[in-house]
Amino acid sequence: MSQRMSLAGRTVLITGAARGIGAELARQAADAGARVALLGLEPDRLAALADELGSGHSWAECDVTDQAAMVAAVQSTLATHGAIDVVVANAGIANHGTVAMSPPEAVAKVIEVNLLGVVRTVTSTLPAVTASRGHYLLISSAAAFTILPGMTPYAASKAGVEQFANGLRLEVAHKGVTVGSAHPIWITTDMTRDLKQDLGTFRENQRRLPGPLGTEVSVEDCAAALLDGIARRARKVFVPKSLAVVSALRTLILGPLFERVMLAQARTMVPQFEAEVAASGRFFGEHSTAKI
Repeated sequence: MSQRMSLAGRTVLITGAARGIGAELARQAADAGARVALLGLEPDRLAALADELGSGHSWAECDVTDQAAMVAAVQSTLATHGAIDVVVANAGIANHGTVAMSPPEAVAKVIEVNLLGVVRTVTSTLPAVTASRGHYLLISSAAAFTILPGMTPYAASKAGVEQFANGLRLEVAHKGVTVGSAHPIWITTDMTRDLKQDLGTFRENQRRLPGPLGTEVSVEDCAAALLDGIARRARKVFVPKSLAVVSALRTLILGPLFERVMLAQARTMVPQFEAEVAASGRFFGEHSTAKI
């Protein structure tokens, strides 16, 4: 669909809306005239944001890994707003630590929130979005087509989100529903700040990454790019746009030549990274909602 979709008067449901990308996207969507349904795990922050946005918006405490909670939140949204036109599956977390040193529950939690949370968000909203011939934006990441040691569960989950979006797009197109996946790089959110604060190895790796892979984008610019992607019903949104080239070259990036370079760096980097995580005494950032 080439015609832009106006958000004025439409209902936009956003998961992970209490902070970061989700909260800023809610602000910009509301400024564009949308009615925003905020879902997340931090009721005080959600209530404050809804109050900031003004009348006509709603919030619900909801764990995206809990199907019953998702269904209840969706029903509440429909009762309040009458429809759901756009769903942004944004809830996500990142763990600190390699697979070898992390508790299995921490590794599984990342997959559960980032991938299964998207699945539960989509399945619980699909009847409503189908009825409105609406749009999904599933938040993947540049990690879907790149990899860094220490971010294995995160990268795996985000690659899964991209493929879920690709398949879902084909399944619902004949019903007038469109599906996009978004691929941001490092955004100035609490998750990125926690990584930089806790892990000197992360800061050094980010500095060494070539081209757009090392770019840090403001949360405001990221939300603006996502909002534009929603309006265009875009199938892919890259933040920054130059990541489209990196995505096109993923076969090379994930191939044996690049891996050889990474293996050489990993010999010294991984032990340092593991030591820093152990010293921090936690496997998720200070602001993460994950409790392990």
